[in-house]
Amino acid sequence: MKTGGQLIVDTLKANGVERLFCVPGESYLAVLDALVDSGVGVTVCRQEGGAAMMADSWGRLTGKPGICFVTRGPGATNATAGLHIARQDSIPMILFIGQVQRDAREREAFQEVEYRRAFTEFAKWVGEIDDPARIPEFVNRAFSVAMSGRPGPVVLALPEDVLREMVANPPAEIHPNPVPAIHPGPAEMKDLANRLSNAERPVMILGGTRWTGQAVRQLERFAERAQIPVGCSFRRQMLFDHLHPCYAGDVGIGINPALADEIRNSDLVILAGGRFSEMPSSGYTLLDVPFPTQQLIHIHADAGELGRVYRPSLAINADPASFADALSGLDVETTPERAERTAKMHGQYLDWSTPPETGPGDVHMGPIIDWLRDHLPEDAILTNGAGNYATWVHRYVRFRKFATQAAPASGSMGYGVPAAVAAKQAFPERTVVAFAGDGCFMMHGQEFATAVQHKLPIIVVVVNNSMYGTIRMHQERDYPGRVSATELTNPDFAALARAYGGHGETVETTAEFAAAFERAEASGIPAIIEIKLDQQAITPTRTLDQISGTGVKK
Repeated sequence: MKTGGQLIVDTLKANGVERLFCVPGESYLAVLDALVDSGVGVTVCRQEGGAAMMADSWGRLTGKPGICFVTRGPGATNATAGLHIARQDSIPMILFIGQVQRDAREREAFQEVEYRRAFTEFAKWVGEIDDPARIPEFVNRAFSVAMSGRPGPVVLALPEDVLREMVANPPAEIHPNPVPAIHPGPAEMKDLANRLSNAERPVMILGGTRWTGQAVRQLERFAERAQIPVGCSFRRQMLFDHLHPCYAGDVGIGINPALADEIRNSDLVILAGGRFSEMPSSGYTLLDVPFPTQQLIHIHADAGELGRVYRPSLAINADPASFADALSGLDVETTPERAERTAKMHGQYLDWSTPPETGPGDVHMGPIIDWLRDHLPEDAILTNGAGNYATWVHRYVRFRKFATQAAPASGSMGYGVPAAVAAKQAFPERTVVAFAGDGCFMMHGQEFATAVQHKLPIIVVVVNNSMYGTIRMHQERDYPGRVSATELTNPDFAALARAYGGHGETVETTAEFAAAFERAEASGIPAIIEIKLDQQAITPTRTLDQISGTGVKK
């Protein structure tokens, strides 16, 4: 006989789960007890939103569902921050929520929420397990749903008494459900080859999930053979080597105007893997909705996404890895003019991604990013949340390898620190650096304590300008000189790191950064490096005064 809690853990192990993230709660004590002897790693987090973001980061970097356990009511609602990220970003994740016992349902019992009603907008599927004997069925289905088609989060509610109840004849073995690959048809690939061979100004844009390292390498070889410039969708830059001669730049917030023009004037756009939603499409302006002026080939693992926003000239229902494999055997004609255009676009990217050396104040982010590009290994993982500071990462860092970036395309603040914790546990041998603004850090910075507790030597770079910078930028543009609700008073972040048991550094001039970073690395413990940035340095190229119209460009 086994308890429902033991069957939950058995099914997780059968599906290859190595680690889960949680904030404990009395509603799922039976699962916590079953984990004691399971061999599954448990990361104890400080807030459910951070735990869910860790599960998202795990799923984002490994391609396997990140697992998160939280308690009912306030625990579950806190976790929706990470759940929303996983939903918008197409990340496989399973959120298990302890639920009130079955005989108390529909009485508004203590911390009761009907998750099948409340969470449907946040997840691909929301289920509740009322019979402990069906636990393997439900959990296996959760893995299938999370990873199939367009990946995303699944929510399973677990009534407390179901987890305690004994199952008389549990299965001797639990076999996970297979997730089938979705291969493109030969006729579709032949059509793609013909269209690409005849195109004069093609461009390919990569996005979404279900990629693999092998698929990325296959895509890079094909792009070089076909001489097609390749861009990466917003915060999916790890899908193509930025120094590959076919790389054209990131297609997202603050896109290179030259690249935007090339996409608008292209005669063939190939969208591979992504949805090309509001941010990568520059507010749906790069392609007309619903009928693009360019020929559009859209490849996506979920047939429901094909034609949902844009009507493609050719729709291919395929997962990115299978599509990249099919490209490997494709014969495509090219021309010297195409090669010249591809080289030109790569040169434009290199110019665009070269940071400025100066700016307002005593700390200049350009030289710091240059130093990090030279110093960090190619497989270093960079994480970040949202804010103007992130421009320095997604525009100027040149990603070289697959699975080196964890950042929310949904634009959620607070993501960088919890994402770095999960990244370091997934890849303990690799360098992990989290970027955060001061406002961004304070949303889930308490997960730095999780890094200390689990002895994870992440390095957190806090870019502190004492304000909610992105909102202040928009405020100065739309309501110049009328500052409201954007100023912040912050702690001493280096001292905060030391209070948690980590290493702390403060950088007040550009020249101090390199030595501070090297000391943080050498410490062997979690570290925070606070960069005190002048408020005028709100973007790499424009100051606050220039945005408000009160200053002259420096």
